[in-house]
Amino acid sequence: MVGSCAAALLAAAAGTAHAVDNLPPKQPLVQDLQTQSKACATGDDTPYVPQSPRLSAMLYDPEEDNRPSESSPLSGEFEAWWTDAAGVEQRRTYTTDTFSSGTRFYWTMPTDIPADTVVSWHVRANDGKATSAWSDEGNGSVCSFVYDDVNPEKATISSPEYPSPETVFWVDGVGVYGRFTMDSPSDDVVSYTYGFLGGPYGTVSAERPGAAATIPYLPLTSGPKSLTVRAIDRSGRSSGESSYHFNVKAGHAPVARWKLDDPAGSRSASAEVGTEARAGTGVTFGGPAPAGTGATSTVSLDGSGHGYLTPDAPATDISKTFAVSAWVRPAETGRNMTVASQDADGTPGFSLGLRSQDPGPVWSFVIAGARVSGGAPETGEWAHLLGLYDAETGRAQLYVNGHEVGTAAEAKPAATAGAFQIGRARGTTGYRDRWHGDIGDVQVHDRVVVPGEAAELGQRKPKLLGHWSLENAADGASPEQSDGAPLQFGTGASIYRGSDNSCIPDLDPDCTYVPPPLAGDGHLRLDGETGYAAADGPVVDTGDSFTIGVVVRLADSEPAHPMTVLSQAGEHTDAFKVRYEPSTYSWQLVMPEKDEVGAPERVVSQITGADGGEGQGHRLTVIYDDGTDKIKLYLDGYTSDEATATLPNGWHSTGALQIGRGKAGDGWGEYLHGDVDEVQAYSGALRDEDVIGLGWTTDPCLC
Repeated sequence: MVGSCAAALLAAAAGTAHAVDNLPPKQPLVQDLQTQSKACATGDDTPYVPQSPRLSAMLYDPEEDNRPSESSPLSGEFEAWWTDAAGVEQRRTYTTDTFSSGTRFYWTMPTDIPADTVVSWHVRANDGKATSAWSDEGNGSVCSFVYDDVNPEKATISSPEYPSPETVFWVDGVGVYGRFTMDSPSDDVVSYTYGFLGGPYGTVSAERPGAAATIPYLPLTSGPKSLTVRAIDRSGRSSGESSYHFNVKAGHAPVARWKLDDPAGSRSASAEVGTEARAGTGVTFGGPAPAGTGATSTVSLDGSGHGYLTPDAPATDISKTFAVSAWVRPAETGRNMTVASQDADGTPGFSLGLRSQDPGPVWSFVIAGARVSGGAPETGEWAHLLGLYDAETGRAQLYVNGHEVGTAAEAKPAATAGAFQIGRARGTTGYRDRWHGDIGDVQVHDRVVVPGEAAELGQRKPKLLGHWSLENAADGASPEQSDGAPLQFGTGASIYRGSDNSCIPDLDPDCTYVPPPLAGDGHLRLDGETGYAAADGPVVDTGDSFTIGVVVRLADSEPAHPMTVLSQAGEHTDAFKVRYEPSTYSWQLVMPEKDEVGAPERVVSQITGADGGEGQGHRLTVIYDDGTDKIKLYLDGYTSDEATATLPNGWHSTGALQIGRGKAGDGWGEYLHGDVDEVQAYSGALRDEDVIGLGWTTDPCLC
């Protein structure tokens, strides 16, 4: 008896050891199953697919089987079933090849599966000795899908704000939101893809299958527009393309505008649109206007309780979309000051102006407790401010000199009917934050002022200061195109004209090749030792926005030292210089931080590229925008992030503009060996699109 029990125990032990040696594979988990790329689901969540799908599952062997010396091979056994039109159940099975545990296993289903029929499936793993439970056993679930073989019908498109030209040919307009509704007759459409001419593009979901979808659209430019739409059903099938055409007018005029250019001695400001604004006794008309704008004069406010203007009425409903803008020049920056506001209950409904804070003052737009700040106000410097509240997005934005600054803020303004104010803001005990300085051309819009319009409003048209075509010279000087001061030449500088080289190298072996003139009939030639040209003083104000351009061609393919093309000096250093650095094969914009003896030079931007002695040279342009505190170097009309630097405090240089040399210690150095042409200088910052054409011809770019 004892021997029999011992034998039985040994046999049981042997059986247990065998079971541990090979446990069945793990039951596949529902979260590891996919129909095409869609998660396993059934019932109301059953996915729809546009073709016979590829089913997949992650299959695993127990960890006890995963010994380092073994790969734990598995195969997957798939089974799918459905009921056909005759009420007969159909089944398909598929066994995969063998792969390692932890691999995704696939079955691309046959093409004879019926459309519009619920097909169910499950899967199990087989290690060659045992199989797992099916994926739908126990706490598992069956997976289902429906094959959809029909594309949805095209969508119709409509818009109450922007009807088609057959209804209204031109419609208002830029900065005014419209809504476009897309609706397909197919009851299984779940989304629509859309694209407007020039953008935006996107996809919008329907609230439920078969429902229409509506999107907002903000025209940024005027002219003919189009919208294309495709309906997408729940299987992912797409309809044909629907097109919709409409025409957008230019943005409509402001709802209130005070140019503030009334004659000196006026006691009120006439309104181009809206209500006349009465002026306090601290307001003086006939002040200076910002150069390069359409303004002819402005008003000066003394910062006292009498320095304000008001129409005693609201300018617009600030609970809806609106924008307010003005040209401003602060007489101080050490305290909070308001350019424009509109009264609410003991507070301003909004305020646009200047905020004094550490580390320095900023421009500010505040509405409903949301604040957007940015830019750097400077005493005595003009700036254009534009505050925008977009009720569609619920965001407040601020533009300074045509550029968006700060971070847009979420705002929820309440409807207010208080009076519009220029130069002050409402407080709980009276008006406060009074403006001290100049204000011009206050405008209020009841729509979005789009970025392109903001840039136009804030642009100061550059003024040509000097244009030297370097076509000829007399008595050691080359004239300025508009009878301004000429450029005086050093001993190693001369004018080369194409007609001076009459021989032809291909016909005359003794004829030396000479590169053609850079632009026009001639250019300035510099010997690299004593050659230079200089104005009789500073040409651009380096403390304000400026543009200066030149065409240059190096005489040597491998110069031995850095060579300066343009510079303008202060008392001790160059305020800026543009030079070629042979060690890096790059053009550099170099600026010291201060005009002091021994101040280190700083390369603020550089661009690679040169063509020593050949070709048509390169067009170099430097643009400093005081409004954005950015200075850029352009090569042949283009710039880059590497060629852009921040310059918050440009200083006013007093030295003469130099062509072909720069400051070197107590004297001059870095003389250029090469050719120079088409020197053009502007007050103000040219736009990128204007720079592209600079230097191509002898005609200045009047932008």
